[in-house]
Amino acid sequence: MPSVSAAVFRAGEVVWADALGLADVESGREATPDTQYRIGSITKTFTAVCVMQLRDAGRVELDAPLREYIPEVRPGPTVRHALAHLTGLQREPAGEIWETMQMPTRETLLAGLEDVEQVLVPGERWHYSNLAFSLLGELVVRRSGTPYWTYLRERVLEPLALARTTFTGSEPTARAYFVEPYSDGVRPEAHVAIPEPPAAMGQLWSTTGDLARWGAFLAAGDPAVLAKQTLDEMALVQAMVDQARWALGWGLGLQLVRKGDRVYAGHGGAMPGFLAFVCVSREDGIGAVALTNTSARAAPDVLALELAEVAIEALPLEPEPWRPDEGAPAEVEPLLGRWWSEGDELVVRWRKGRLEAQLVGGPAGRDTSYLEPEGDDRWRIVEGRERGELVRAVRDANGAIEKLYMATYPLTRAPATFG
Repeated sequence: MPSVSAAVFRAGEVVWADALGLADVESGREATPDTQYRIGSITKTFTAVCVMQLRDAGRVELDAPLREYIPEVRPGPTVRHALAHLTGLQREPAGEIWETMQMPTRETLLAGLEDVEQVLVPGERWHYSNLAFSLLGELVVRRSGTPYWTYLRERVLEPLALARTTFTGSEPTARAYFVEPYSDGVRPEAHVAIPEPPAAMGQLWSTTGDLARWGAFLAAGDPAVLAKQTLDEMALVQAMVDQARWALGWGLGLQLVRKGDRVYAGHGGAMPGFLAFVCVSREDGIGAVALTNTSARAAPDVLALELAEVAIEALPLEPEPWRPDEGAPAEVEPLLGRWWSEGDELVVRWRKGRLEAQLVGGPAGRDTSYLEPEGDDRWRIVEGRERGELVRAVRDANGAIEKLYMATYPLTRAPATFG
């Protein structure tokens, strides 16, 4: 690699950053943590956030056909399919763009849809598609009434203070190179610019500092851009890439990498002369970024994941100090305590302003339900175990709650048999 720039972050703070090597081989200019690199398909995570903003605003439905918003698209694929690489559309826009290096304009992208192949049945299996994300850029334009770059800058980059994430390179930048496989020579790569809105698939430049803030946002959200609840939804597995190993999956615009028992969210990126990767363990709030200016054979994904693993081991989460609160609301108090369902014990608690029901001895991470009120004596499980199911209370002749039903299973104050 002519150069590599890397950083580790925790909760939005860069805790370590360094850069080695030459950003510009010809001039001998060395890379620094402020050197900008092209980040290629990491751009797709920014595009996905734009789409989810429009979804949250009621302007887009994830399960609506793409054709509903872009009539030029053939029937079948949905917005959700596009975000998760499940459209079944061919990988690239029409034409041999990676040989001619002529990227599609908006007009040629849409005109080329007549020649695009539907290589798989929509939703059948994961198939990476730059074409699909080019179309999501067009969706952002049509549903927002704003140019893609303007929307991204005003609604995402500026609120998150990502001043070094730009549509075109802003010095100091790294130069693009191909490293010869059988010598130490390097050759400059041609600069390739993607017009907007197809640029939604991979046009951005950035730095490790900006991508550290971006990775922290993907973990925790920001009310000015996107709620954490929506990012939680984006990080749910929509497709598994390697069915046999379960090591690589895809959410809604997010690459999901499993390393041991930990799952990292993020994305890789490649453009002629550049490779990049950003990842974050959303549970730990710790992640890493690696950027380099070579076309092939470098492994920024391996570097970033190893840095993140080392950082998580070195920077364990500090326990959150307990603080008293005002206690449970009066209408919730009768629910608190132990309940039993056919031999299994559940404990209902009021904690941190939320009503939760925990299955005692249940599998870690899948043992707790979080409830929100839905009318008199009714609650809906909005997160966790049995999500979506109804919980309702039954009162005795004196008006006291004597039984609960969770997903139609009866819960009683003492163990009981079925029936």
